Amino acid sequence: MTAAERLNAATLELPGVAHAFFTRRGGVSQGVYATLNGGVGSRDAQDAVVVNRARMATAIGVAPERLAIPYQVHSADALTITESFPREARPRCDALVTATPGLGLGVTGADCGMILFADAEARVIGAAHAGWKGALNGVLEATVAAMAALGARVDRIRAALGPCIAQPSYEVGPEFVAAFAAGDRGSDRFFTQSVNAGRSMFDLHGYIAERAARAGIARFEDLGFDTYADEARFFSYRRATHRQEPDYGRLVAAIALA
Repeated sequence: MTAAERLNAATLELPGVAHAFFTRRGGVSQGVYATLNGGVGSRDAQDAVVVNRARMATAIGVAPERLAIPYQVHSADALTITESFPREARPRCDALVTATPGLGLGVTGADCGMILFADAEARVIGAAHAGWKGALNGVLEATVAAMAALGARVDRIRAALGPCIAQPSYEVGPEFVAAFAAGDRGSDRFFTQSVNAGRSMFDLHGYIAERAARAGIARFEDLGFDTYADEARFFSYRRATHRQEPDYGRLVAAIALA
């Protein structure tokens, strides 16, 4: 069996914690989903997605049915869980938190930020999906608060940001800039002018790092990969849209307590 290709963050190399930011390599999907598509919401063959997710679960040391990934809705909602859930009953939220050993937490992304969290001493972990809307509305802070409710200490929490779209690839319109100006005064430093008139380039990596700092996270690491620019390793919603492709695969980031 081909292993699911993974990236790891030095910040999260902790005793009793397994984690992975999976690339698009090492799965069984075909076509635009080749090969390690983890998105049950895609139009990929669902049996292929099941195999792909099983390989990811194995990589972090949990049973396939114990890898919990929510139905993401670009919210700031973080849910604490003690058990996994069937695919048809996925909770609608954008972050999961647990203190249950052997339960894997995952999120999907294809340009949005995927952030993994751990307080190894308290044995509390979290996973969050942060597109621009979730980051702006506070999904990182909500994840930290949910972890603290389980006994984590903010000054011990470590977090890492996996592959997501980078500023040179992320052109946005004036309405996008206006949304940030209204929702987070001072966020203008995360925008630079585009070569196209009236457009801007947004630094999602930098903005997520800023929100992590505001949340009080002790150590934060950005793996620094651009999903849009690196087609060989990563799926990208924006790249698929620009090419007018019919659909796109989803990356997965996952974490578990041994």
